[in-house]
Amino acid sequence: MKITLSVIKADIGGYVGHSHAHPDVVEAVKEVGKEAVKKGTLIDCDVLVCGDDIALVMTHTHGVDSPVVHGLAWEAFQRGTQVAKKLKLYGAGQDLLSDAFSGNVKGMGPGVAEMEFEERPSEPVIVFFADKTAPSAWNLALYEMFADPMVCSGLVIDPKMHEGFTFEVLDTFTGKAVKLSTPSELYDLLALIGTVERYAVRSVWRNSDGEIAAVASTQRLSLIAGRYVGKDDPVLIVRAQSGFPAVGEILEPFARPWIVEGWMRGSHNGPLMPVSFRHATPSRFDGPPRVIAAGYQLSEGKLIGPRDLFDDPAFDNARQTAQMMADILRRQGIFEPHRLPSEEMEYTTLPKILKKLEGRFYNLEEGKKEPVEHQQHADVD
Repeated sequence: MKITLSVIKADIGGYVGHSHAHPDVVEAVKEVGKEAVKKGTLIDCDVLVCGDDIALVMTHTHGVDSPVVHGLAWEAFQRGTQVAKKLKLYGAGQDLLSDAFSGNVKGMGPGVAEMEFEERPSEPVIVFFADKTAPSAWNLALYEMFADPMVCSGLVIDPKMHEGFTFEVLDTFTGKAVKLSTPSELYDLLALIGTVERYAVRSVWRNSDGEIAAVASTQRLSLIAGRYVGKDDPVLIVRAQSGFPAVGEILEPFARPWIVEGWMRGSHNGPLMPVSFRHATPSRFDGPPRVIAAGYQLSEGKLIGPRDLFDDPAFDNARQTAQMMADILRRQGIFEPHRLPSEEMEYTTLPKILKKLEGRFYNLEEGKKEPVEHQQHADVD
């Protein structure tokens, strides 16, 4: 029997500001999951929290993109939103971009990562959940997990992994995707996923038999109310052991922090800090960006866990390094490269400022104040 593992997340209200999710809101979401398990709609359900985001971790037999499962998640987030509004939490329901469910939550605000597979005799999986960053934050980590033998020794040692993995890469502006096989197309892969503002890894597959290895909540950006949405606070599912990277190989990329987009107002670069569940409460400048790792063993679809995999002193140096990186970047203040380039900023008044000043720009070379058109970055269709 095939099992589907679905992780659907949303920001439905911050407590306080963008720092955490209120326990009453989390409980309201949990209740919907418990009811679904009791009715038999789901095999099992767990709820994770990272910053002000809540994720439903669900196992079932309805397959990927099931209206039943997506509708259940939508109901859970709606119920949580009602509590958030009653408590006057910040941004209550902000990831629910429509009043009516249309059969699938993709493009409606929540982030989704799902995979379907035959459960192995032992099926360890890790759910990564990040706050204050974008799906492209996983690019470097997934490359190291599945294509870098200096991080993942299994690529050399394990015969099942020796043929490499295929990466599905999404152009988040156009919605088009491409599959690149490693190691043969490794440099082509890096050329794309190094451009983090546009390309993000959506899924990873094992070359030897086409078995799914990892799935991220990566989707095409939606232009709503004049700004791109759908790029916040991603989740990632990774299968471990027995033909996939070992748990330690999957976690190893996070031992050395890297710079990701997001942080304050979704408009700054910052270090991705691996933290325990209890420290997934970003507050300094609404950050720095955080990531948790929840480890589960599946047993006939039941979620055994989670284990808080970053609650380990072995990641203390990573956290300290992230703090130092944050200090260096914060020194830049509103100046780039701490602040994102204007076309990448999630919340920005810059277009309005340029509109106000457009008649005041002049040709300096001609020595006179003749108004000229100020070029702006065009929106991508």
